[in-house]
Amino acid sequence: MDDTDRKILNLVQKGLPVTSRPLEKIAEPLSLTEDEVLERLRRLKEEGIIRRIGAILDPRSLGWVSTLCAARVPEEKVDDFVGVVNQHPGVTHNYERYAYYNVWFTLTVPSWEEVGKTLAEFSKKTGIDELVHLPAREIFKVRVQFEL
Repeated sequence: MDDTDRKILNLVQKGLPVTSRPLEKIAEPLSLTEDEVLERLRRLKEEGIIRRIGAILDPRSLGWVSTLCAARVPEEKVDDFVGVVNQHPGVTHNYERYAYYNVWFTLTVPSWEEVGKTLAEFSKKTGIDELVHLPAREIFKVRVQFEL
């Protein structure tokens, strides 16, 4: 990653301009072309430096619910469990912790009823019975930007 990559990432973290050619607007102050910015972003994604670029929607404003979920998964079943969970389009984060509940993920679906149905489906497909969801009592959003 060079200085130009860092400058691109700093600009992208601030938000993409709402325009038909957002990468063109990112490219202008860096004296780059839109294609150069796109190629650099693709390379950074391939290298694992960035995971994705996309909108972050507030599920509540759409009438949906989002909850933190945790599962107790035997080590030898973690890959299979995560494979099933990650196929669900409402799962945004998924990570392993070294604790009683060792697999944690965020689930966003249309209703609380759907949360229960989805967790039951995960349990049925994987044989993992210890699944809980922990709805937020209060929402705290902290905007994080890493100056590169």
